[in-house]
Amino acid sequence: MTHSAGPVLAPPSAQEPPRTSRQRAAVTLVAALTLAGVLVGAAWAWLAPGISAAIGLNRSGERVHGYVGDGADHLFLGAFLLVGMVSVVAIVAAVWAWRWRAHRGPLTVTALSVGAMAAAGAAAGVGAALAHWRHGAVDMASAPVSPERRVYYLTEAPAVFFGHTPLQIALTVVFPAGIAALVYAVFTLSTLRDDLGAWPPVETAFGHARPMVAPPAPAAATDPARTADDVPPVDPGSPSR
Repeated sequence: MTHSAGPVLAPPSAQEPPRTSRQRAAVTLVAALTLAGVLVGAAWAWLAPGISAAIGLNRSGERVHGYVGDGADHLFLGAFLLVGMVSVVAIVAAVWAWRWRAHRGPLTVTALSVGAMAAAGAAAGVGAALAHWRHGAVDMASAPVSPERRVYYLTEAPAVFFGHTPLQIALTVVFPAGIAALVYAVFTLSTLRDDLGAWPPVETAFGHARPMVAPPAPAAATDPARTADDVPPVDPGSPSR
């Protein structure tokens, strides 16, 4: 006697309602990313190399500013390091937000993008403040240069932006948000459910997703349920062997 195969269930969705509301989850995500940006800014101020510079007095008595060695390259390195560190935080946050299954959806990706921009802004602000506190500010007018000592060497704070134009600053802030949204979009495209498995499950034209049941196995030859009517007739005219 054969046994029918058990039901094969469709991919499950969130079975229980979440303890946290969707709005509170979005606020939590933004706040967590902002706090992470503050920590990134503190770490960046410690890791980013200072810029070796010099202030000199030329023959006409004017003060000039220049960089020593590879100090000019550190202008790019500091800004690149900040963007890279915040982008790593954005990628980790996107993975974490996707694993918060009950709250998947447009509000979460919006909070993720806003939080990534807040993290970039917080990292830039905290990093710049700590870097200037560590290395000091450059004051051309008060630099101790004179005809007897025409060159004064100093270490400047690293730069948090690639430039001072509004477009360059905006790109630095928006770039991590784009990375986070891209990672979340890849996860969204990889799921088979229209509701992304979030809560509550979304009804389609056919209702909720129902379990898929495997077709019954064909009856075996020794099945006692078969009767004589199921046996094909034998041709009486066939030659015997």
